[in-house]
Amino acid sequence: MKIDFDGVQAFVYVAELGAFNKAADKLSITQAALTRRIQKLEAYLGMKLIDRTTRQMELTTVGRNFLPKAKALVRDMTHAFSELKEVSAGGKGNFTLACIPTMATFILPELISRYAARYPDNRIKLIDASAHEVRAALLNHQAEFGVSVQGSAHPEIEETVLLEDPLMFYCRKSHPLSARKSVNWSDMRLHDLIIVSSFTATRIFMDYQLAKNGINLQGTYEVQHHATAINLVAAGVGCAILPFTICSDNDRPGVVRIPLIAPVVKRKIVMCKRRGQTLSPAAQAFWEILKTRSSKPLKK
Repeated sequence: MKIDFDGVQAFVYVAELGAFNKAADKLSITQAALTRRIQKLEAYLGMKLIDRTTRQMELTTVGRNFLPKAKALVRDMTHAFSELKEVSAGGKGNFTLACIPTMATFILPELISRYAARYPDNRIKLIDASAHEVRAALLNHQAEFGVSVQGSAHPEIEETVLLEDPLMFYCRKSHPLSARKSVNWSDMRLHDLIIVSSFTATRIFMDYQLAKNGINLQGTYEVQHHATAINLVAAGVGCAILPFTICSDNDRPGVVRIPLIAPVVKRKIVMCKRRGQTLSPAAQAFWEILKTRSSKPLKK
């Protein structure tokens, strides 16, 4: 059933104001246009709602019975439209964000605090997941947008580069390489090297970049998560190759972060969403805040 809202609204205004010319002025349309709306509504309903002569107009019995329901419909629709306009103008609402764990701990806390200060009534649901799972959450409509490691192009996902995240060498201060200002890939001792799983986006990217330089790196320990690797480094088990953003300075007392060179390998962190998607006002507001972080250098 197609509801003729314009016709119902015209009928309510005529009934409330008692005159076609006043109702036409209220709706900012001509009397002829108003008459057409009423006639179209009556034709759709198959009955007269208003009896009109050259001198006066009055509601039919059907029109009088219909008026309370018509008023309620116009009131509810007007209220709904007003709420939507308020949401659109004020960025109000709730949304779901999918994000890789390193970004969830590195840049999101500050940005979420800024967002919360601006939109205190909004609610964010955060899915912290692997790069593969972030993409899946977008494609399955579980999240409006995501923050992830740039991967191979996908026809249904568009990406915007947020920052470049260099891979670094992590070790304890007691490690033989800890005093270096930089470390070459060839400097690393494989017998105490901790690497992340070959199924992670970071490892896939790292192996690809190193292969272009003829470097094949295998470690003694392999773990599934970056957090596990840095915990093992902190415990003195070995050293690791991890993103700069895995932790902030002084997060891990006794752990040193040293730049890796020859080559310098940087993974790209991207904001991503379904191609052609229009974000909700709440999500769009956070997207804009996140964009302010784009291309800013990482703090050493």
